Amino acid sequence: MVLHRKGSGRRAFLTGSMTLTCSVVAACARPSYSQFSDVDRLARAAIRNGEAPGAVVAIGHDEQVVHRYVYGKRALVPRQEPMTWETHFDMASLTKPTVTALAVMQLVERGDLHLDDPVVRYLPAFEANGKSSITLRLLLTHYSGLPADLPLEDPWNGKSEAIRRVMVSPLNNSPGEKFVYSDINFITLGLIIEKISGLALNDYVSKNILLPLGMMQSGYLPDTSLKSMIAPTQYDEKNVLLRGVVHDPTARRMGGVAGHAGLFSDAHDMCIYAQALLDRLAGRPSAFPLTRETLLLMVTPQQPAEKADLRGLGWDISTHYSTPRGDIFSPHSFGHTGFTGTSLWIDPDSDSYVLILTNRVHPSGGHSIVKLRHDIATEAARDLGLIPHT
Repeated sequence: MVLHRKGSGRRAFLTGSMTLTCSVVAACARPSYSQFSDVDRLARAAIRNGEAPGAVVAIGHDEQVVHRYVYGKRALVPRQEPMTWETHFDMASLTKPTVTALAVMQLVERGDLHLDDPVVRYLPAFEANGKSSITLRLLLTHYSGLPADLPLEDPWNGKSEAIRRVMVSPLNNSPGEKFVYSDINFITLGLIIEKISGLALNDYVSKNILLPLGMMQSGYLPDTSLKSMIAPTQYDEKNVLLRGVVHDPTARRMGGVAGHAGLFSDAHDMCIYAQALLDRLAGRPSAFPLTRETLLLMVTPQQPAEKADLRGLGWDISTHYSTPRGDIFSPHSFGHTGFTGTSLWIDPDSDSYVLILTNRVHPSGGHSIVKLRHDIATEAARDLGLIPHT
């Protein structure tokens, strides 16, 4: 499938003479125009139907944020608060590709790690229960054979216990056999980053990823002064509303810093990230902290040969999780979702991305937004003038 664009690039969808110029680092956002009214309608309808309390949507194209939409509530309890562009979100599993996989690839680029090295080279205790053949590449593509998560039935707590459980985890499948999305994969990668870099994962990410990109509103363990700006998720096991504390129970038991979850961010910073990534792929000046050649490994299929589920190194390309692509964006596009209600889908073929931030689990678990992600992406691509071709 090849994508064709109607009209003449950017002028095909900008309104009148109202054009903006902005630095990539600033990732400036344009006002909402009627070209994207159906995107807005989809978001409004989902919120009115109770699929999420509120949403922040951003559409990037041709080096600009060409549309942004904010609707609904940031919080419903204990009192209602309006959603804002500046709202911070628990990014959940978007942590995996945006910072953990990127950190691994920085260490690969420096020669400190090698993708096809066995994990036991770096974490010898990982060998237990037949895991000696699992490589970093298998962890990054979710073909390791490990279970989906660490057991949570008993009330264990603490990072040291999480590490012990990772090391002794059994296999559910033979390594390389099939795609099974697993948090244990990225918990393990986080531990490797810490072992090789000598830094706590949150410190490594801040120093080597967030600060170089200028993502000043992002990080693990947000300061309590930011609490009022953070979208709450849901009540924990003690009936305490989680706000500024990671929603993922495994990451929470680990102290809030893990390779699979724990990053907090906002729309502004995520637009900076997506734009810098697209710029690096396009060969434009970019602050993205990785070379183009290494980044291409992350966003192209790296799963074992002959496997139908296509995964990059951290990024989803074509699996049953790929509904945020919609019906029009290129098969070369890639992205990821977060359980709390976040998603980012990036299409280098059309120089576009769609960012959707919600706290759909607030306050009591929430509803699925799988269809909403799909429909917004489809409509956004259509509004950008993209036409799928076979």
